[in-house]
Amino acid sequence: MNAGSTGRGRFVVLDGVDGCGKTTQAERLASRLRASGVADVLHLREPGGTALGEALRALLLSRDHAPGAAVETLLFAASRRQMLDELVAPALERGAWVVCERFHPSTFAYQGWAGDLEPDTVMALLEGWAGHPRPELVCVLDVPVESAARRRGDPTDRIEDKGLVYQQRVAEGYRAFAERYHEAVLIDGARDVDAVGADVWKEVERLGV
Repeated sequence: MNAGSTGRGRFVVLDGVDGCGKTTQAERLASRLRASGVADVLHLREPGGTALGEALRALLLSRDHAPGAAVETLLFAASRRQMLDELVAPALERGAWVVCERFHPSTFAYQGWAGDLEPDTVMALLEGWAGHPRPELVCVLDVPVESAARRRGDPTDRIEDKGLVYQQRVAEGYRAFAERYHEAVLIDGARDVDAVGADVWKEVERLGV
């Protein structure tokens, strides 16, 4: 089935620790969807995508501020709600495929699991305020944090500054998310980009490309 302006829209998320390769895989997936006949593909990053989301992204990542995990969660939820309302819902309604870097798994892992908030409370807030539209597929790219750190280089923002011990907790959180939520699939992201991309595509094909 080819999806396009008259087909059914789909919502796919790629997520994982900083440096896991989600941007590369999101770009590859968007290109492959277009090559497969999907006429309308929207590639987004979160937080961001909208003017408000980009402003919140700059605030959240800035070294000039030090919000706690609870405040971070609220700001991420606000950015996500704006993106869903402004971009994702209209795209799905017109039959587009949406490929998004980061979504609820990030907040679950960073603010809930590694930030010492109660993960179920974090998810209840996200589902209540930014729960629809819901992704049909979440590909969590699982990469050793040491390898991810080498890939991304020196820290570039406040969250990357938190170091490897924090990132280890984040990685544990992502694995826990994949175990708990049926739409999430854990993919070995430590392999070469073609192998990872093939596994992502295999999961996407199940949605009916």
